[in-house]
Amino acid sequence: MTDDFSTEFADPGIAGDGTWSDEGDWDLSEFLTDEAAGESAVLPVLAIVGRPNVGKSTLVNRILGRREAVVEDVPGVTRDRVSYKAEWTGKQFMVTDTGGWEPDAKGMGLAIAAQAEYAMRTADAIVVVVDATVGATATDEAVARVLRRSKTPVLLAANKVDSERMEAEAASLWSLGLGEPITISAAHGRGTGDLLDKILDALPETPRERFAVGGPRRVALVGKPNVGKSSLLNKLAGEERAVVDNVAGTTVDPVDEMIELGGKPWQFVDTAGLRRKVRNATGHEYYASLRTRAALDSAEVALLLIDASQTITEQDLRVLSMIIDSGRALVVVFNKWDLVDEDRRHELDNEIDRELARVPWARRVNISAMTGRSVQKLVPALEGALESWDKRISTGQLNTWLKEIIAATPPPVRGGRQPRVMFATQAATRPPTFVLFTTGFLEAGYRRFLERKLRETFGFDGSPVRINVRVRDKRDRKK
Repeated sequence: MTDDFSTEFADPGIAGDGTWSDEGDWDLSEFLTDEAAGESAVLPVLAIVGRPNVGKSTLVNRILGRREAVVEDVPGVTRDRVSYKAEWTGKQFMVTDTGGWEPDAKGMGLAIAAQAEYAMRTADAIVVVVDATVGATATDEAVARVLRRSKTPVLLAANKVDSERMEAEAASLWSLGLGEPITISAAHGRGTGDLLDKILDALPETPRERFAVGGPRRVALVGKPNVGKSSLLNKLAGEERAVVDNVAGTTVDPVDEMIELGGKPWQFVDTAGLRRKVRNATGHEYYASLRTRAALDSAEVALLLIDASQTITEQDLRVLSMIIDSGRALVVVFNKWDLVDEDRRHELDNEIDRELARVPWARRVNISAMTGRSVQKLVPALEGALESWDKRISTGQLNTWLKEIIAATPPPVRGGRQPRVMFATQAATRPPTFVLFTTGFLEAGYRRFLERKLRETFGFDGSPVRINVRVRDKRDRKK
């Protein structure tokens, strides 16, 4: 391939070597991640919580001004938490529609705490929705007890208030101790403008820092039940911090533990094992999965524990998918290595090649949490993965590398025309996110090729790498 970037695109913004000379001419905002650590504007998060069938999803749709969240007159329609971008009077923020808990689920206290504590952990402001036609129920009071401890601003929305007469009845909700009930009708829009004004007042100008600079790095211990997460936590802590039992599913709540390893503190979170798909989980399993997701969201690196003595299962791969979607750094830990014989090692090698082909970049460590074998190898693996997760490549260095790669292996022809890559930049870290500006679509196979070459040159062991493509059409070039 000849180096004809500049000859084909006679654009004053393109330098003589074929690279784009002014990075400011490109809009990178849509590619920036929440974890850009001060490099981009992160939107504040509003969480909508409440018991089932009080109108949470209806309120979300009203805030968005469009029908996005699924609404049905049946409790528990929303199961997974879902986030949407919203805007009011020119200010943008994210709205998280949390799933309601099942009325007949066992461990109702656990269910209530799961939702409320998730909001307290991740949101910048919280709206508690209560059905004013019913009044404060025991469940509402339980939610209020949890949220009264929150340092996060909490607003109380008294929903289904369709008349002035109902406004007087909604005054009884003062008893929840969450401040003045803001009367609204999410279905008809009554009072929602006033609520949105108060929401904007409650949301901070600068969203909370997800990861404290210079603070302990946060590690989530994740995996299916009974793979030894709690045993590993106890071994690292040097004490019986988490309950260990041969019965799968002993841990339900995440257990936080500050542990000093390698001369510095680490914040470990032992999470409940994930048995099945969240949408199929019931009762405490559903709420355990919700808390596990929250722990993963607030972590920087995930330790995925897999029982090396057993065949890699669909459950293991489901947890792996959750970690990949989260964009966290990853260390795969094969536990119970003391139970692995030569035959099993050969089988495991084949399973890794087949089942973990999506994450060849993940660091792997073989340990025995019970005996302490090779546990000391975890710290170098964690540090290396986090170093990759934080890594930034300069724009000049990246484009010099890209020019050489494309000259040796140009993109495949598509529709009779070969796309040109005009410019590349790293839009964000945590995880490293790269944007390629091109004149045509790049095939998925070629993007994977570029990622592989990128890793060969710059490393990124233990961290996901995201490569996005922005096709610049003729109208953009004319501009």
